[in-house]
Amino acid sequence: MSKFDPYTHLNISHDPATDTLTRPATTPTTPTNTDPTPGDPVVFKDVTLNPETRTWARIFRPTKLPSNDNTVARLPIIIYFHHGGWILLSAADAAAHTNCSQITSEVPVIIVSVNYRLAPESRLPAQHHDALDAIHWVRAQAQDPKGENWIRDYADVSRCYLYGCGCGGNIVFFSGLKAYQLQLEPLKISGIIMNQPMFGGLQRTNSELRFATDQLLPLPVLDLMWDMALPKSTDRNHRYCNPMADEVHRDLIKRLGRCLVIGFGGDPMIDRQQEFVTMLVACGVRVDARFDDLGFHNVDFVDSRRAAAVLNIVKEFII
Repeated sequence: MSKFDPYTHLNISHDPATDTLTRPATTPTTPTNTDPTPGDPVVFKDVTLNPETRTWARIFRPTKLPSNDNTVARLPIIIYFHHGGWILLSAADAAAHTNCSQITSEVPVIIVSVNYRLAPESRLPAQHHDALDAIHWVRAQAQDPKGENWIRDYADVSRCYLYGCGCGGNIVFFSGLKAYQLQLEPLKISGIIMNQPMFGGLQRTNSELRFATDQLLPLPVLDLMWDMALPKSTDRNHRYCNPMADEVHRDLIKRLGRCLVIGFGGDPMIDRQQEFVTMLVACGVRVDARFDDLGFHNVDFVDSRRAAAVLNIVKEFII
């Protein structure tokens, strides 16, 4: 009998009576900065998305805006969804914040980083709904003369990308399926970027077994995250976890636009991600799949060389 405790690994505790988590209070975060000092490449601020669900977003823009003939050129916009396995972190998390700052300054783009609801307090599909709320919010700001000025004045919403890391990659896939069915003009989803997207299933894959004792995401931790996130009385073959096992939604998948999928060979979920790409291609989706044999899950958050490589891939996809 294994003595490994995923709750201890994640430094969380669960109250079954209320289905709530007590989370670590020491996760590094970054406060807002709307008044840059010389040399700051980006400015950022927090805004409310939906008061009822208490969702908010951190908006990033470059301090130096490109111009054409002395007129500020509008930038593509990315709606971004952080990692955290459904149950941890926020849009203010230091790693997600740094990632958004780098993308904003290097591509350059406007980013709306969504602080979606966490599980188990809000189980799937709440996070997918929060993503659609964010898409509608961005569209509304672009059309409202009194809307959020960083979007209204600087963003080109006809070049809108959905970008998700880890569970955020899952979020942008499912919210993208819905978004492509909606009339969102003038907003247009120009592509979906899934960086090490989080998928699962009941049948273990070779990579899950090979990396069962992974330091970051051992199998019991992955299982716990899905147990916390999926609707109650479902299992890991539910379509939110395992879209590859769901034949019903294949017609919707065929409607997706361009997709970029990034993965690393040491990620326990790498086999899922490659199976996911195979499914997209079989459905006729235009997919740019970038898999590196080396590296582990979230390696681009801790390895500057890999972070630069991912940034270049994203830049190529957007430009």
